Amino acid sequence: MIAGTFAVGEWLRPHPEHAPMRRPLEPLLNEAAKNAADIYERNGRPGLIDYLERLRRESDVRGFLFNDRIEELSGRRMPSQAPSMARRVLEHSHHLPESSSEGPPLNARAVTAQSGKQYVMVSEILPPTPHGHNYHPILHLLGMGLIGALFCYWLARHLTTPVTKLRAATRELAGGNLSVRVSPAMGSRRDELAALGADFDLMAEKIQTLIESQRRLLGDISHELRSPLTRLNVALELARQRSGAEAASALGRIQHEAENLNEMIGQLLTLTRLESGAEVLPKADFDLSKMVREVADDADFEARGRNRSVTLKTVEFVTIEGTEHLLRRAVENVVRNAVHYTDDGTAVMVELVMESEEACGTAPVMAGDRKQGENSATNCAVITVRDHGPGVPENALNEIFRPFYRVDDARDREAGGVGLGLAIAERAVRLHGGKVEAANEITGGLVVRITLPKQTADSKQ
Repeated sequence: MIAGTFAVGEWLRPHPEHAPMRRPLEPLLNEAAKNAADIYERNGRPGLIDYLERLRRESDVRGFLFNDRIEELSGRRMPSQAPSMARRVLEHSHHLPESSSEGPPLNARAVTAQSGKQYVMVSEILPPTPHGHNYHPILHLLGMGLIGALFCYWLARHLTTPVTKLRAATRELAGGNLSVRVSPAMGSRRDELAALGADFDLMAEKIQTLIESQRRLLGDISHELRSPLTRLNVALELARQRSGAEAASALGRIQHEAENLNEMIGQLLTLTRLESGAEVLPKADFDLSKMVREVADDADFEARGRNRSVTLKTVEFVTIEGTEHLLRRAVENVVRNAVHYTDDGTAVMVELVMESEEACGTAPVMAGDRKQGENSATNCAVITVRDHGPGVPENALNEIFRPFYRVDDARDREAGGVGLGLAIAERAVRLHGGKVEAANEITGGLVVRITLPKQTADSKQ
């Protein structure tokens, strides 16, 4: 647009020698001719020469004064056609001005001095001198381009700044920060982007209300279920004392189901605390490698009774800062899940190694540990757990970390549990600024990778 505007302007800009540009010179030439004649009659040739030189410097007009005998009175070198133009003006009955465009642009006009004598002033219109109004098309174009670039930069910033803030808020919302809002960052804007920001805030508020209501409901239900469950256990013990041997099998089944229900309620309470941020505890440095060895040993002891095993492949020495009991529970849930699904006669492989920060790609922390994106770790710890089971369908690899989700082939409780173990593990790891990923091995089985920053996001603050 700048180039097009410049081209049209250049096309329509009149040449300074054309008639439309000369019209404003008429008053100047009339006044110059009258002054030249009067100064000549008062001060003679020296005064006339001085005036004509000043006229050339100030107005880019070179003048020549002729008397009625067509004699040039300043004695300077003049254009060859100047005398003939002066003669034609004097010979004309009305002494009309005359112009010439052949060669240098000339203008001749008659003037009557105060003495009544007749003179002719021939003026040569000179091109602009360097100190005058010189015009450079390239500089003009560069100036237009610079002004246009500055305006476009300001306009782009004005339009994209709220979009950038909205994108950042969207990522925070997706990362678990339900309290994020963008309207305060919009300032006094009243355009469509500000309206979009207000709609985003309304949506975020609705989502926050729904999620918090769901969390409160889960927590309330879990707490309320604990009381009747306790009474059920008491009644069960009384029934054992009063019943005979024939009721032992049924009462054992009731106790087993009560224990399963008690475990599920405990997992629900843990999940609710993690998602609401209530499980944020003081962090401390601890030996992660020692914890992984202990979890693997305990799981291996349980797996031996089911013709399975847990094997440590590589365990590097790693100390990290975090809440040890939360991370222990996360690793336990993943390892026990692998033991549950691995084939009989196979071993679950557990590995702990250090990786560089570029290979970590750790996630922002959850709500309740809000300093997102401030991970100061130079490297991270990676715990890999691999089983030799049937694996998980590709479309369910991300879904297995959702609460109560069970793969189609493991819907019943005996095979698939209640679907809370991996969800609790994922929340606990994300609370520490890490992430949990699952993938199917080409040779069969599922691999779960737990990535933890060596120093959590809010440590050493």
